[in-house]
Amino acid sequence: MIMLDQVKRGQKVEICRIPDELVRAQAIRFGVGEGTVVTCAGKLPAGPVIISKGNQELAIGRGLARKIAVKEAS
Repeated sequence: MIMLDQVKRGQKVEICRIPDELVRAQAIRFGVGEGTVVTCAGKLPAGPVIISKGNQELAIGRGLARKIAVKEAS
């Protein structure tokens, strides 16, 4: 398992754990939760990790991305 801030652009991963309840609730509102498969659409230098699911993109700050555990999607 790795953290979301470590994924490479274009890599597909499954979200395994979002430890913060408030963040988990916000993510679910965007249709992203534990078990969701997303693609890393980009990473800005010292900035957010951009993930995509379908036609939707979300920018997740690096500090938060360091706390979200993911694994390679099968």
